Amino acid sequence: MPATPPAPESSRLTVLAGPTAVGKGTVSADIRARYPDIWLSVSATTRQPRPGEVDGVHYLFVGPDRFADMVANSELLEWAVVHGRNSYGTPRGPVQEKLDAGVATLLEIDLQGARQVRATMPEARFVFLAPPSWEELERRLVGRGTEGPEERERRLATAKVEMAAASEFDHVIVNDDVQRAADELVSVMGLAPHPVAGR
Repeated sequence: MPATPPAPESSRLTVLAGPTAVGKGTVSADIRARYPDIWLSVSATTRQPRPGEVDGVHYLFVGPDRFADMVANSELLEWAVVHGRNSYGTPRGPVQEKLDAGVATLLEIDLQGARQVRATMPEARFVFLAPPSWEELERRLVGRGTEGPEERERRLATAKVEMAAASEFDHVIVNDDVQRAADELVSVMGLAPHPVAGR
């Protein structure tokens, strides 16, 4: 019986993680806008939708009881309770369907989630998004202006711990320019990047 040919690099799950305020969501949004052939996993959450958020596009909004059922039935690749309030998780079914169909799949999650996925899908590709420098990460966090001094310090302390985890990942991409970082991520996924003209 002939051996099964290996799956193309692009059909492996790619997990993107990194410290708080590094710009994971911004890089993912750029990929969503410029690379429609890449499927971005949609997380389930128990929190209420914010203005402009669409169920099934930004998040799958579910009630606490449904989320508890998903956990109990092993329907989630990873999950966590964030800030002691709302639960977030990655539904396993849609990810597996896309991978089985050979679709390039990207999962953007936090460090804790990435470690959970590694435990269940060690064959996935793990990419760490890093800031150009610690000072730049601090500037981005402070520049958001959404946290008070105490919350900022807590987030910076968390970011220091998260930065130290970079060596656990297969690839490190420096987010010095969103589109450049997105194109490098696409390249790491085994696909051909198409940089923006004039850059």
